Amino acid sequence: MSAIDNLPPLREVIATHELNARKSLGQNFLLDLNLTSKIARQAGDLTGCDVLEIGPGPGGLTRGLLAEGARRVLAIEKDSRCIPALAEVAAAYDGRLRVIEGDALEVNPLEHLTPPIRVAANLPYNVGTELLVRWLTPHQWPPFWTSLTLMFQKEVAERIVATPGSKSYGRLAILAQWRADARIVINLPPEAFSPPPKVSSAVVHLTALEEPRFPADPSVLSRVVAAAFNQRRKMLRASLKGVAPDIEDRLLAAGIKPTERAEQVSLEGFCALAREIKKT
Repeated sequence: MSAIDNLPPLREVIATHELNARKSLGQNFLLDLNLTSKIARQAGDLTGCDVLEIGPGPGGLTRGLLAEGARRVLAIEKDSRCIPALAEVAAAYDGRLRVIEGDALEVNPLEHLTPPIRVAANLPYNVGTELLVRWLTPHQWPPFWTSLTLMFQKEVAERIVATPGSKSYGRLAILAQWRADARIVINLPPEAFSPPPKVSSAVVHLTALEEPRFPADPSVLSRVVAAAFNQRRKMLRASLKGVAPDIEDRLLAAGIKPTERAEQVSLEGFCALAREIKKT
């Protein structure tokens, strides 16, 4: 019996259903239910929320979310082997869990969720960053979610919360921090997982802002930031010369030295530059 509900421990669930993690699916399972409950608590008060979970696997975090009082959990799982184990969780939690077998990149979860919605997931390594970028770049803002509580490789987590001047600072930091408050809330060593990955992991909590932190056109900002960081070793007057013919004048108007490099420019600076380029 586990510490949070009447279901079996996760090691037993994995053994019963023969759920050896598959590298091809980016799977690394968390087996400590106390730890999965701790991650669930980082998502905030779940009692009045629907929760979207991607890649639940044997259901460790799923059980944590339900035990912490989530109104309803929608779990999207690509691995058909996990479906029977998740069905046992659904039965134990009085229908508060709905499981969809499918690819999270192709399923529209909004057909099955009612706001307010939080996202919490131990994301598969091979799709984690792509899903985050999608959630941060919807056509309309505010997004469908109020918060994201997501596990990544530690290197990716550090890129999300990075500040100007650091090696981790880049497009992902700009994207995340423009429209959300982002912070690392838990660090996890490889041995917390089965099988242990080669790298450490971290849980990042992002809270959506009602409006972007600074005004800017999303498409222009994205184009400027992409060009700047794609050639991050070059001075901005060189890396951005394809963005505007008079880029030096635009940089100066935005309060940025043309000789600076991308990693030296703040989020506010990039937004100011995007507004200047939008004028052309």
